[in-house]
Amino acid sequence: MVGNRFVNRIARIITVSLCTLFCVTSVCALGQTRYVEFAATPGSVRLASDGAATTILTDSQDYPGVLRAARDLQTDISRVTSIRPPMISDAPAPATEVIVVGTLGKDRLIDKLVGEAKLDVAAIRGRWESFIIQVVSQPWPGVKRALVIVGSDKRGTIYGLYDVSEQIGVSPWYWWADVPVTHRDQLFVRAGRYVQGEPAVKYRGIFINDEAPALSGWVREKFGNYNHQFYEKVFELLLRLKANYLWPAMWNNAFNDDDPLNPKLADEYGIVMGTSHHEPMLRAQQEWKRYGKGAWNYETNGDVLRAFWTEGIRRNRDYESIITLGMRGDGDLPMSAESNVALLERIVSDQRQILSENLSTHPSAVPQLWALYKEVQDYYEKGMRVPDDVTLLWCDDNWGNIRRLPTVEERKRSGGAGVYYHFDYVGGPRSYKWLNTTPITKIWEQMNLAYRYGATRIWIVNVGDIKPMEFPTEFFLNFAWDPGRWPAERLAEYTRLWAEREFGPEHAGEIAEIIARYTKYNGRRKPELLEPTTYSLVNYREAETVLADYQHLTQQAEQIYNGLPAEKKDAFFQLVLHPVKACAVLNELYITVGKNRMSAVQGRGG
Repeated sequence: MVGNRFVNRIARIITVSLCTLFCVTSVCALGQTRYVEFAATPGSVRLASDGAATTILTDSQDYPGVLRAARDLQTDISRVTSIRPPMISDAPAPATEVIVVGTLGKDRLIDKLVGEAKLDVAAIRGRWESFIIQVVSQPWPGVKRALVIVGSDKRGTIYGLYDVSEQIGVSPWYWWADVPVTHRDQLFVRAGRYVQGEPAVKYRGIFINDEAPALSGWVREKFGNYNHQFYEKVFELLLRLKANYLWPAMWNNAFNDDDPLNPKLADEYGIVMGTSHHEPMLRAQQEWKRYGKGAWNYETNGDVLRAFWTEGIRRNRDYESIITLGMRGDGDLPMSAESNVALLERIVSDQRQILSENLSTHPSAVPQLWALYKEVQDYYEKGMRVPDDVTLLWCDDNWGNIRRLPTVEERKRSGGAGVYYHFDYVGGPRSYKWLNTTPITKIWEQMNLAYRYGATRIWIVNVGDIKPMEFPTEFFLNFAWDPGRWPAERLAEYTRLWAEREFGPEHAGEIAEIIARYTKYNGRRKPELLEPTTYSLVNYREAETVLADYQHLTQQAEQIYNGLPAEKKDAFFQLVLHPVKACAVLNELYITVGKNRMSAVQGRGG
C-alpha cells in the first residue's frame, strides 16, 4: 500500500509538473505557435543566459519606428532576465550568434541574406504587416547562427519584435495594467521558421472616447494633458496588440493641436491616425470650438468650413491617416432638418476636391471612410452615395448590435467596408461607460458576421477610457487579425489562455470563469441601467439569485486575490477583482433600496 501511495504521489507530481510546463510554454502568446524556450535546444539561438545576452543588430537606414521597437525588445529581454543585450547598427556581427532585426528593402544585412538565398521571404514580400522569425545557420563567415526578425513593411517588423516580447513573457498590458514579468534565467528561440501572414482586417483600432472624468483626470495628474508623453504609451500598447489605427480622445481635446509632437510620433511609431465619425478632414471638434468662425453650417458658412478642412489636410498630409468624410451636426448631433442628401453629396464632393488640391496622390489612393452612424445610415438608404474608393464604415446600434452589413453588390466596391463598434456609449436614450459589460461571445457573434460579410477594411471599437476594457479590447483586436484562429468553441480557451498569460497557470481556469460570468451578468443589465425594481423581489427569488451570483463571484475573486503573490495583486485587482466587487456592491445597493421601498409600502418600516 505504501508503495502504491508513493507511486501515485509521484505520478501526481509528474502530471502537475508536465501540466505546469505546458501552461508556461503556451501562456505567453495567445493561440500562437510557440518558438521561445527557457532552455537550450539543438540549433536554438540564445537571447540571454548565463549572465550574457546576444547582440541585436539593426540598420540605421531602417524606419525610426523599427529602431525604437528594437530598443523595446532590448528592454523587454532585460525585464525578463535582468540582462540587457547590446544593440548596434551598421557593424559587423560581433559574436558567433546574433539577432538581426530589419525590414525588407531597408536592412542591408537582411537583403544580403535574401540575395544569397539564405533567407526565403517569398511568403511575406509585398504583403501587408507580415513578418518572419527564423533561425538562419551560417548566415555569414564567423557567425554560427542568427535569429532573423524580418518584416514585409514597417509595422510587419515592429509586430515581429513585439511578438518575441510577448513570447518571452512581457504582457502587452505590462504598463497599463501593471502585469508583472516572470523572471527567467535563460531565453532561447528554437531552431526553425515562424511566418505570420497578413491580418484579415487591414485597419484595426480603438477610439478613446467619453474619457472624462476618469481618464482625463488621471492624464492631467500624470502627464499634464493629452500630450505625446501620454500617447506614446497608447501607441506602444496598440502595437503590442498588433493594432494600427487610432481615433484619439476628443471630448475636450484636439490631438493635432494639443501637442504638435502627437501626429509626428504617431507616424514614427507606425500608428495610422484618424478622427471620429463626426470629425471630418482630420480636424477635431475642439479645433472648431477654438478657431472656427460662424456657424457649423455648410449652406451658410461653406467658405469658412472649406478653409478649416483644408488646413487639416495640409497639416497632416505627410502622415499616414484615414480621412473621415461627410458631416454631422456640431457636437456629434444630427444635422439640421433642412439638410438633405444632395447637400451631403456636395459636401463630400467638395471635401474630395480639397484632397485633390492638397495631396500629391489622387484621392482614390488615399484611405477615406464615411461613417454610416445613426441618421447617416438613413441618408445612405435614401440614395446618398460616395465615391467607390471610400470605405463604408457600418456601425452598431451603440449597444453592440451591428445594424447593417454590405450586400453582394456593395462588397464589390474598391473602398470596401468596415465596422465601428461600441464597448462604451454616451448618448440617448441611456449611457454606459463604467465597466466592461460586453462578453466576448457577443463580440465574436457580431464581428464574425462582419468578417463573413466582407466588412474587413476597418474595424474600430469605442473603448471609453481604455481601462477597464482591457480584456474585450484585446479579444476584438486578436479576432480582427485572425478570425479563423478563434472559432466559437475556442472562446473559453481564449479566456483561459489570457488569464494564464497575465496571472500564471495555477488559477487560470477559475479566473477565466470569473471573467466570463461577470461580463455575462453585466451584459444582462448594464450597471447604469439598474433600478431598485429591475429584479423582482417577490417572483422566483430573482433578486436573491442575482445577488447570490455576484456574491459568489466576489468570494471566488477575493480568495484568489488573497492567495496571489504580492507582485500580481495590483494587476488582478484592476483586471478582475475591482470590476467584480464593484458590480456586486452596486447590485446589492439597488436590491436593498428595492427591499426598503417595498417594506415602506407594506408598512413594515421603523
